[in-house]
Amino acid sequence: MPELPEVETVRRGLTPVMEGFVFTRVQLNRPDLRFPFAVGFASRLEGVTLIRLSRRAKFLQAELSSGERLFMHLGMSGRFTIDQDIQGDFVHNHNTNPKHDHVIFEMSSGARVTFNDPRRFGFMELIGAGEPYRLDDLGPEPLSNEFNAPALRERLRGKKSKIKVALLDQRVVAGLGNIYVCEALYRASISPKRAAGRLTRAETESLTGHIKDTIAEAIEAGGSSLRDFASAEGDLGYFQHNFAVYGREGEPCEACTAPIMRISQSGRSSFYCKACQR
Repeated sequence: MPELPEVETVRRGLTPVMEGFVFTRVQLNRPDLRFPFAVGFASRLEGVTLIRLSRRAKFLQAELSSGERLFMHLGMSGRFTIDQDIQGDFVHNHNTNPKHDHVIFEMSSGARVTFNDPRRFGFMELIGAGEPYRLDDLGPEPLSNEFNAPALRERLRGKKSKIKVALLDQRVVAGLGNIYVCEALYRASISPKRAAGRLTRAETESLTGHIKDTIAEAIEAGGSSLRDFASAEGDLGYFQHNFAVYGREGEPCEACTAPIMRISQSGRSSFYCKACQR
């Protein structure tokens, strides 16, 4: 499933052709994805300007001139592709299967933005002005000023859960996923099996810095091309070539040559070096 860096990469690809432009036509090719589309989904978007396209955690968030907000989640296999109107015709040059093109946005920019999702775990939700949404209670973004060592230490205070599990709690920090938590913990030399509330002040400061660095580097690399992920332009990310532990069970640690271990925590695989991470 795409994590924060992948979603941010998609946002950056979509912004030039969607932000500030009008939805001239919206086509739904099925009544639902993971969840049913809102009543009047297409008609509520057509003629509306997308004022600002942002990202919150692993969601794309579109602020609309109607006052509503459109939230979009890629799910496990969702991809956005962009086709440009060339002399009255859209030129499709992507390797996606058209039978999985479930939502098509035609924008006044001259772009056609298609959401393709073979597994249909993605979803789109329209939220009315002032209505609450599931993202309202999330923690701070990892690259924001609000996410810092004192704030993280306070959020972890008294927690008996393992630090790996705690960091995946979106109320602690928004947008972190399995891949980048494994990598950040390795960089900070902290075992994923440590109790979250038992980290020292120095460890928390180190961890905060490594989380920020890991996420920033992954965004710069265009994310990680695992399974079906590609950017809106069709480009593949390459941060997976920088993995120190994730997916490397049994391979030697780059720092000490001890074998990388894998354990299961709350149904997720955690990869770590038993020698380097304490």
